[in-house]
Amino acid sequence: MMLFSVQSISINDELYPEILKKIKNPPQTLYYSGKLLPKENCLAIVGSRNYSKYGQECCLKIGYDLAESGLTIVSGLAHGIDSFAHQAALKAKQRTIAVLGTAIDAKNFYPKENLKLAEEILQNNGLIISEYEPGKKTLPYAFAERNRIISGLSLGVLVIEAKQKSGSLITAEIAKKQNKKVFALPGSIYSANSHGCHELIKKGAILIENKYDILKALEIEHLPLVFKNDTPTESTPEEKSILSCLSGEPLHIETLIKNTKLSASTVMSTISLLEIKNKIIDLGDSTYCLNKK
Repeated sequence: MMLFSVQSISINDELYPEILKKIKNPPQTLYYSGKLLPKENCLAIVGSRNYSKYGQECCLKIGYDLAESGLTIVSGLAHGIDSFAHQAALKAKQRTIAVLGTAIDAKNFYPKENLKLAEEILQNNGLIISEYEPGKKTLPYAFAERNRIISGLSLGVLVIEAKQKSGSLITAEIAKKQNKKVFALPGSIYSANSHGCHELIKKGAILIENKYDILKALEIEHLPLVFKNDTPTESTPEEKSILSCLSGEPLHIETLIKNTKLSASTVMSTISLLEIKNKIIDLGDSTYCLNKK
């Protein structure tokens, strides 16, 4: 089980994030593991735990592009869109920040399935923060309270997918009260996952289709990378496994899961990233082949 090295910082400390000090009711003490920076340009990406393939692909693509542009991606390390937001930044070899609704310790950490993702974040100059001291058990309301930190750290909040009653809408409302930009990804009018985003757009959120819509609204063209990495991005073991399976003929996703012995969620997220990199092609009906061009 992963062991966290946790430090604490007071709001009066010069290393305490400057932007977070300006919100209403900022945490007086932050507990953190990883690299804490007093100043950086962040964008929050949040969304549904019960995501669609469309939401997953858009989150991975837009998150990757924003991270490459120099924005630090902030999210809540929850299942679904939050996880894909962090993964997108990691795929871009850039820093990402996870804000927990629990203490930073293996016993209280939630969700447990994301402990490996938390480790990857820390290994990539990232940061995990909480307002709860290690060992303290938190209640469900803590996840709503941490939303003010997610938006408070950020220049704006992007909602990828959200139903009409969603925690992501709470984050967007808090961001609006903090005078932060609110962005929303449009979707199908028949998709319940997009109803919340459409409601945000009706109320004034900025409709986005790509990173440029966000960078323009933030009056940013290209930011310096917080941690520049000039090493070419290599394929991950998961990507290599899937590419190897597809070297012979097109395969259905169920066959890929069986042949690679990877979890269904890992295969799905890896496939989406390989599509973004133009390494594989979706032939329809969940069947994929190599892009040999």
